[in-house]
Amino acid sequence: MAKQDVHLLLPFLEPFDSGKRDLVLWLRDFAWDLCPTANELIYDNYNAVALGWSPTDRQSHTACTLSIGRTSMNVLFGFYWGTSLQDPNKVLRGGGNQFRSILVPDLDTFPKRAAEQLVHEAYTLSLSKVKDSRQLMVGQTIVKSISANKRVK
Repeated sequence: MAKQDVHLLLPFLEPFDSGKRDLVLWLRDFAWDLCPTANELIYDNYNAVALGWSPTDRQSHTACTLSIGRTSMNVLFGFYWGTSLQDPNKVLRGGGNQFRSILVPDLDTFPKRAAEQLVHEAYTLSLSKVKDSRQLMVGQTIVKSISANKRVK
C-alpha cells in the first residue's frame, strides 16, 4: 500500500535536483521491495531528509534507512543497527557505536546484492527488538518530524 503512496514524500524531495530525487526514489522502492510489510518513517530534518523502514512506528526498530543531505547532497543507504550486522563484502562505512551506511553516489556503484543481504539480516534483527507484538504495524507511511528550519546550500 505505502510503496505506491509516494505523495507524502515528494514535497520533501522538491529542493533536490531530479537526479538525486530519482536515486532516492529508486532506493526507496528497493527498500520497500525487501521490506514489504514494514512501515516507512519520514524525517524532514534540519540537515537531511531521512526515511526508515520499521516493523513498528518506532525509530529504534528501524531496519534500514535512506537519507539525502541538504548541503552535501550525499545519499546514504544505512542500517540503524549496522554494527550488529555481518558485512562479508565490507560495504558498510562508519565509526560510531551503532549506525553503518553505504554512500550511494549513483546506481551504478550501489552494491545491490550485498545491500539485499544486509537488509534481510537487518529486518530480522529489527523484528527481534520488538518486545510487544501489539506495536507491529503493516505498510504505513508515517511522517515523524518536520523541521521548521532547513539548512540550505
